[in-house]
This record gives sequence, structure tokens and C-alpha cells, in this order.
Amino acid sequence: MNVLRCGIHGFHETLGLDVNEISFFWTLHSDKEDAFQTAYKVLVSTDIQQLSNPPTDEDGPFETAESWSSGKVKSHAQRDIRCNPKRGFRSTCPYYWVAIIWDNLDQPTTSSINTFFTAYPRAHEPPPLSPNQTYMPYDSLIYRTWFEDEGNRWKARWIGDGGDKPLYLRRSFKIAEKPTRAMIFVSGLGHYALRVNGQLASDHVLDPGWTNYHRTVQFVAHDLTDLLTEGENVLTGHLGNGFYAGDKGDRFFWPMYEDNTYIRYGNELPFLAELHLFYPDGNHQILFTDTEWRVKRSATTLANVYASETHDRRLYPWGWDSPGFDDSSWAPAKHLTGPRGQLRYQRQPPLVLHDTFKPVSTRTPRPGVVCFDLGQNMSTMVKIVIEGKAGSKIIVRYAESVHDDGTVRMPDPLFKDFETDVYSIIYLAGRGEPETWSPEFSFTSARYIQVEGVSLEPGQGLPVIYSAVGQHVSSSSRALGYIKTDKSDVNALLNACYWSFSSNLHSLHTDCPQIEKFGWLEVTHLLAASTQYMRDVEALYTKIIQDIIDTQEPNGLVPCTAPEIRYMTGPFRDTITWSAALILLPDILSRYYGSTSIIPYVYQPATRYLAYMRGKERRGGLIEHGLGDWGREIGFGNAQANIETAFYYKCLRCMEMFARHLGLATEASDFAERADRVSKVYNQHLLVLDDMTRRYAYYTSLDKYPTRDMTAVNQAIALQFNLVPPKHHADIMHAFLAGVADGKLQSGEVGLPYLFATLADSGRHDLVLQMTRQEEHPSYMRFIRHGETTLPEFWQDECRSKCHDMLGSILEWFYVAVLGVKPIESAYKIFAVKPPYISEFGHVEGTVDCPYGQIAVTFDRRVEGSITLELDIPTSTIAKLELPDYPSEVEILRKGDDDDTPHVVSNNGPVELRQGSYTASIIKLGT
Repeated sequence: MNVLRCGIHGFHETLGLDVNEISFFWTLHSDKEDAFQTAYKVLVSTDIQQLSNPPTDEDGPFETAESWSSGKVKSHAQRDIRCNPKRGFRSTCPYYWVAIIWDNLDQPTTSSINTFFTAYPRAHEPPPLSPNQTYMPYDSLIYRTWFEDEGNRWKARWIGDGGDKPLYLRRSFKIAEKPTRAMIFVSGLGHYALRVNGQLASDHVLDPGWTNYHRTVQFVAHDLTDLLTEGENVLTGHLGNGFYAGDKGDRFFWPMYEDNTYIRYGNELPFLAELHLFYPDGNHQILFTDTEWRVKRSATTLANVYASETHDRRLYPWGWDSPGFDDSSWAPAKHLTGPRGQLRYQRQPPLVLHDTFKPVSTRTPRPGVVCFDLGQNMSTMVKIVIEGKAGSKIIVRYAESVHDDGTVRMPDPLFKDFETDVYSIIYLAGRGEPETWSPEFSFTSARYIQVEGVSLEPGQGLPVIYSAVGQHVSSSSRALGYIKTDKSDVNALLNACYWSFSSNLHSLHTDCPQIEKFGWLEVTHLLAASTQYMRDVEALYTKIIQDIIDTQEPNGLVPCTAPEIRYMTGPFRDTITWSAALILLPDILSRYYGSTSIIPYVYQPATRYLAYMRGKERRGGLIEHGLGDWGREIGFGNAQANIETAFYYKCLRCMEMFARHLGLATEASDFAERADRVSKVYNQHLLVLDDMTRRYAYYTSLDKYPTRDMTAVNQAIALQFNLVPPKHHADIMHAFLAGVADGKLQSGEVGLPYLFATLADSGRHDLVLQMTRQEEHPSYMRFIRHGETTLPEFWQDECRSKCHDMLGSILEWFYVAVLGVKPIESAYKIFAVKPPYISEFGHVEGTVDCPYGQIAVTFDRRVEGSITLELDIPTSTIAKLELPDYPSEVEILRKGDDDDTPHVVSNNGPVELRQGSYTASIIKLGT
């Protein structure tokens, strides 16, 4: 048995941990079908030598100042393994850890050595800034406690130039020898780019993540060991506005578009950095931001996060980020008060640049204007290469739609400002060589790039553009797999789903990457089941939970967006289907990742939120305010009592589970009683049992009370939320199938996942595909037929945003019902495999890299009545292979076994398969 991937729950990178409790996980692999873990021991130490040959003897837990051990624990657990030293972790210190695993033959196996580095686990703010050093110096008694614990406190202070425009910061220093380790903790608001000796510190872009800066300010850690040299070295920072001190300039800025409720978090751009140098002799040197740093206004004079920058290459200080540059004309940095929020390590995956898209076509609609079609819509930071005279003005525009001549176009007439007022301006330096520009502090969603003031060929009296590409910017979260079929239209839809999801995973799960960029919360949980097949979002969702808690109001209300960049009112601020993310995301982390450490942190804020919601109950327990099935008819609203109350019920059930997890039996019983009451009221008011025009029960909305209706979504909601009394279950499924019998997709974003889940439960693949292929909207394939490569916001052709993922929950259906993979127990410990035996698909293949390893499925319908299934099952899991409902002969062969005789099974229920690779041959009888 081998120990494979190891990690720490809730952290994508581990170079600056600032907590005193963490949870480990690992994956295993064995070629033996019957091998499994029986015990584990985790050892943690500040001395790597202690772990080079760790003891595998049986012992109990122990702890010293330098090390921690779980002791040998008899358990199958590979996830959620807690480490909480009584003394906490040391500050600014490297830690090393291994997992020792015993198998069922009591043979130990040790993982490779893993590492993490700490920042300040017991300090979350920089030193205070004295308002008057003459009368209140730092050595006065009023500041004593802030400086007492030197080893466990931040040394760096916020610095800047006191202004709100982009700026450069620079610090030159010399070292006598190369350090054995160099770690820097850095933050800059709104965004920063860090360079060391002329090189980027990492592949990150747009650090740090967006937060409520009054509550949390993220810092990032970089390992600079390989970038520093003996002699002179230079640290540089470049600061842009982001949302911290948003700068509209003369262009589009969504938080100030329809009203002026946007309030800056700060009016000075602040920067903070602390470099820790460790030398062979044990010396530990610290350099940090202070007034020794030098500052200068940037050549980027506007950094509007909505893809609108202005950059004057004539002002660029060439060589400023390298040793030997003369910065004597630069001003000394000023100490700043800085943001209010606590400093917290950036736990979510950073943004990075992924694929680069070159144009598939280029047009010149009129002299001086060149338009590029990249062939794929996506979140992007474009890059252009141009050569021309000094002062030449270049304008770059972006679009998801174009006019007939190829120029940029906003289809929705209500948002024409996005067509005219989103652009970047570049003034060339004219250095006699090609100049490259890419935005440093902004991004958008675009398939089309329009560049003005250029020509494709020299001799036109204009700068020449050599290239324009799109660089896909997204979260660096781990990619988990793919799905592909033998249906071209389905593959095109899967591709659109992929790019829609990838384009909205940033430091938030955004609604769209171009128009709003907001963290609307409903997509985090409505699309969680879809997203977790595609990307590992555990760390991102853990960060989003912190965003939600930071945004919660004193009365318990959880706003619909987190962080709340723009203040909104009514249902756009108070709708449980959005706000329930506070409670549903911890449940999602438990179900999909086996991680429960966030539950104690969430429990009290969640309790306050449900106390707030109790005051919103009507008719004894219904919730009737909110956005309903948003997107059904855009913003009309419908089925609030059905949808909002179902989410209220689900939240109460989750809180019952959380309370039991925390050992709070009385509170668990209270939440259970509230949930039972809500369920009873739900059925009293919404379940119809006396309609003589139908021979079955069904759920109605209260939209036009007392007039009744019977929509498929309302039946699906009741079924999927377990609100249907058992004796009426068959009736409600009958009512649901009656509601979808016409094959038309009548749902908004909220109803979609439950509609598709109920169709999957009923085995009606045909109806789902019929819905997707409708000629008129609502229809997924209408988007594809119209050339879209991502999903628009609403069921419209002329949509303002064509890169929303809120309609993307059909991706979950494809994985569950077509690839056939669905988790049953936490983190896929047990999962179902149910290929599309009765469907139009002849070939389906795909993978899911679940928390225990990679699941792979290949389904082939070779000839009529014959199916071959290839299946890889990761170690420590069980797959329940569901066989066809029709009579068939099934042979299953486990590859690599000494006995290569196929195992013949009857198709009377699922077959349990343990780890390994299998081939199943299924022949339909009677054909």
C-alpha cells in the first residue's frame, strides 16, 4: 500500500498558515482488492531529521515544543485528521509531517515528508500607527502590550504614498550570503504584483482575494529562496485599486452604475510585506515595510477592475524592479493606518493564467480598427503586442457579441454603457521595438477583442499590431476530470458548461466575470454538486464561508452577496435561497470532502441567522419573501412559499445535524422540532389532496391563491427536500412526470438542479435531452446553435451576460445520469455507478478525481444488446454498480488478478466492487 497525495483541509497553499488547529488528509493506493487501512499515526515536527526515519511502533499521542504525534489510532479514517497542539504552532517556522499507515496485514507504510510554514497564528494585525510620534511615541506605555511578544507579532506596517492611484514601491537591500530559506508575507490593496530582482514572485495574478476589508484582509506567502542572491537584491510591489478603493475614472463601474451605493473601504492604497531570511548558522533576519521603502506613481494611471485601465508606457521607469536602479528621485514611503480587517492567510487557490487563445479570425472593419475572434468566450486578461511611435494612443475593447462587421456589441439595450465605456487605453513608449501590454489589475469575459488606433500592416501611418491573445484567468483549484460522449451537441454543451464554470471561479464564485463580478451566494450551493465534479473547491468554499460570516448583520441577516460590494435592498439582500449558503456550504464540505472542521466556527452565526428567519415566518412556518425561481421569467418571481420554505426546512435539518456533531443534544432536538413544524405547515398549505380534476396529489404554489397550479419544479422541490409524506410519494412523482411530459424546460436557476435530479431518479434521460434541444427558449441547445461557447445569464438570445454559470446545473445531471457517477457516502467513500443503459448514448467516457483517488468510467454500446463497461475504483472506496433493469447476462473481470475467470452475476440489485480496474460485459437477453 502506498500513501499518495497528502494535504491540509481548507488550504490550497501552505506557506503562511496562521491558525493553531489544522486537519490532514491523504489518499492511498494498493493493487490488492482486499487491502485497506486499519490504523494511522501522524507525526509533525519542526525538525525534518526526526521524520527521515520515523518510528512505526505503537504509542499514544504526545507533544513537545518541537513535535506532535497523534499516536497510533486504529481507524480507517484518511480525512479530517485533527492536529491541535496545546501550545499552538510556533510563529514563522517550517513544519514537517508524515502519515504512517498500517494495512490489514499490520504492515506499516510511511508517506513522503510534507511541509507547511507558519506566519503568526496568534496575531492578526500589524503594529498600530501612532497618530503623533512626538506626543505618543511607540515606547510609551500605551503601546507596550502591542510590542511585548516580539516573536509572535507582525513587524511590518502598512505603507504607501497616501494617495488612491496605482503606485510602485521599491526596497533595495544587501545580504552577505544566500539564505537557506526566504519567505515573504505580503498584502496590497486592492491588488498587488510582487517582483524580486526583476522576476515575478509567483504565477499568481490579482492577489489578494476579494473580502470585506473591514473584517478580513488576506495576505499571501511566497517562497523567495531561489530568487535571492548574495549582494544587492530588490523587492518591488505594484499596487492597483481593485474593489478596496474602486476607481471608476471615466468608464463603466458596476457598483456605481444603477445607483451610487458603493462606498470605498479605504482611500489610500496600502502595501505590507515582511521578508524572513533564514541562514545556515541559525540566524533569522527580518525585513519589513517601513519608511525605508521608496514610492512613485505608476505608469498605470487608472486601474478600474472592470477591464478598464490606462497605461502610459512613456512614464514607465524601465529597470525599476531590478538591482542597480537609481531610485533617489522617488519619495520615501509613508506609514498608513491601513484597512480595518484582520490579516488572514489567503487559503483559497490563487488566480493564475491558464490557456492562451489565439484568434481564429481577424477583421479590419474600418481603417485603424482591428477585430479578433478568439473562438471561445472566457474570463480573460488579454495580451497585445504593438509597435509604434511614442505617444500613440491605443484603445482595447472587449465583447461577448459583435455586430455584423465584427465590432464589439452589447445585445441588451439597457446596458449599452458596457459596450461604449469598458475599454483600456495604452500610450506607447516608442522605443523602436514591439511593446507588450496586458492588464495587471483587471479582467473581463470576452471572445472578441477590438483594438483601435492600429493596423495589421506597416505603412498605414499607424502602430502595427503583431498579436492579440486571450489568457484565461481562473482559480488554480485542482482540475478533477472530464466527460465526453458520442453526441456532438452534448459535447458542445459540456464545453460551454466547463468554460462557464471555470470563468466564474475566482476568489469568489462570481455570478459573471465581466458585468457584476459579485459573489451572489446561491450559485455556491446550487452548483456545488456540479462544480465538485470539475474542480476541487474545498479551500475556495471554506474562504467563502468566512466571507459570509464577515458580511452578516448584527440582527442575524445574511445578505445575498458576500462580500457586499454594492448595497442592495429587498429580496436582492434578503432571500434565504441565497443566504442559506452559510449553512449549506458546511454540509457540502462534509458530504463531498469529508471535512467538518468548519462546523464549530459556523454554528453560532448560523443560529443567529435562523433566529432572524424565524421572525419572517408566515402562516405558522412558511417563508414567502424572496426571489423565487430566479430566472424563470427573469425577475418576476414565483413559487416563493415552495422554494424559500424548502430551503428554510433544509437549513433547520442541517443545524440539527451540526448540533449533534457538536454534542449539543438539546439544541439538536429544538432544531428538529422546528423542522418538523415547518414540514407540517408546508404540507398543510401546499399539498393538494382534494382536486377532483386529478386522480393524484400534487403541490401547488401560492402565487395566485386560491387558484392552484401544478408545476414540475414544485413537485421536484418537495421530493428532493424530503418534504413529501411517504404515502404520497408515488402521487407526487406522477404529478412531476405529468409536468414534464411535454419535454419543455420550465425552470429558473433555483429549480434546475432539483428538476434534473428528479428526472435522473425517474430514469428519464430522453426527457432531459428533449428539453435541452428545444427550438425555442428555454433551451440549452438554442444557445449552442446560436454559436455561444459559454452559458448566458437568462433564457434569452440577446442577453447582457453570456458567461454566467447559474444555469449550469445540468452538468451534474451529465455526471450522475450519463457518466453514471454519484457519491453516496461522505467524500465518495461509497459511490454509485449507473451508466445510461437505456439511452441514445453509444459511448461515454470520463473521470472524477474524488477525494480518495480517480474514478474512471468508459461505457460502450458495441452492438445492439451488448455493452462493455470499463471502471477504475480508487483504493479505500466501494462502487455500487447498478445493473440494467432488463434481463441480461453480466460478466465482471477484475484486471490484474491471478484468476482471470470473469465473475458472473445476476442483475438483482447493485454489485459492490472494491478498489481496482474492472471490465464488465453486459448482454441483453432475448435479443
